[in-house]
Amino acid sequence: MAISPRIFCFSLVLLALSPAAFLKAATPEYKPELFQSTKLIYADSFDGTLNPDFWEVRQSSTWVIKDGVLTGSQSSKEFQEKMIAKGDKAHAGFKPVIWLKKVPENFVCTLRVRYDGEAFKKGFPLLDIGHHIHTITFSAKATTLTLKKNVETLPVESPLFSLNQWHDVVIELKKGTLLLTIDGKKHRFDSQNIDMTGQAQIDFKALDLGTCQIDDVKLWEGQ
Repeated sequence: MAISPRIFCFSLVLLALSPAAFLKAATPEYKPELFQSTKLIYADSFDGTLNPDFWEVRQSSTWVIKDGVLTGSQSSKEFQEKMIAKGDKAHAGFKPVIWLKKVPENFVCTLRVRYDGEAFKKGFPLLDIGHHIHTITFSAKATTLTLKKNVETLPVESPLFSLNQWHDVVIELKKGTLLLTIDGKKHRFDSQNIDMTGQAQIDFKALDLGTCQIDDVKLWEGQ
């Protein structure tokens, strides 16, 4: 079967790309399960500077873009000592914390994320979907969704999230439902307490003295 000149030229362009760029170019657009259509709000592969319209660094933790990846680590020793002296060790920046802002009430978010640290000895890494509203906590044996500060707790054995390795994560949320997918394995949480009304952020919180890496973020509004 003959190959058209247009397809042949496009193939040459892809081959000329770097391996990472080739994979991104070849990756199909994510198809949501909870929405018939979506509107792209934000996309970032971290090839430039951090966009302050969509990101807010918390607890003076250290965040830099390095080799095309957003990488977070603990705050400075000076900041930690100052907060400890004030009696606020919980916000001294021992763990990297950053917020993704402008998250719609109904949304789809895809990204690659990695939490590094010493096993699970120093607590558990987590994602807050809405600030302390829908908390997804990762441990070695379970993934737990805690709603509205312990109003409801929904632990599941799968999908799990391992430390010290990259994971592809997808979060879809509409009122009453949160769909979590990690490396292609998914779980649907249904509860009347799932509601992003008045919330507009996703919080990334790593382990104490650990690091967090984020890449290839896309955020859509679900319609």
